[in-house]
This record gives sequence, C-alpha cells and structure tokens, in this order.
Amino acid sequence: MYVDLALSRSALMAALATLDDAGHDARARARLVSLAKWKAGDTALKVANEAVQMHGGIGVTDELDVGLYLKRVRVAQSCLGDRDFHCERYCAHA
Repeated sequence: MYVDLALSRSALMAALATLDDAGHDARARARLVSLAKWKAGDTALKVANEAVQMHGGIGVTDELDVGLYLKRVRVAQSCLGDRDFHCERYCAHA
C-alpha cells in the first residue's frame, strides 16, 4: 500500500507541475491528469478494501467509519470519470 500511495502522490505532483507550466500542450496535461486520477482512484479503492479486510465484519458496520470510507471512495471514483474512463483517456493521449 505504501508503494501505491507513493506512486499516486508522484502522479499527482507531475500533473500539478504540468498544469502550472505553460510550456506543455493540452494533450500532455490531459494525459497526466488522467494518469493521476486513475492511480489515485485505484489506490483509494485498494486501501479501502484492505481496511475492510483488516477489520473483518465490523469494518462494514456503523461502529467503524471504514465502511463509510469505502462507500465514499466508490462515489468519488464515479465523479469526473472512473478508473476505466481515465485509463482509456490516458491511452488515447499517449
């Protein structure tokens, strides 16, 4: 999970650097933003699923917020495109 978090952070920082730099074209910006959204969504889902597995059955009850976070991750993924959409968008701009 640590490696996935580090890769997500790197992808996000690269996308933000590209957005700040006016020298990059729109295709490079779209490609790196899609990469960051895809990797962050993928990592968030992995971490949430592992948290539910680690806590067992109580992880999906109202006693812990782990189940709530899993639901929030799934909703956040659908906002502005899910993992599959951004993976295809990244490939189209590559």
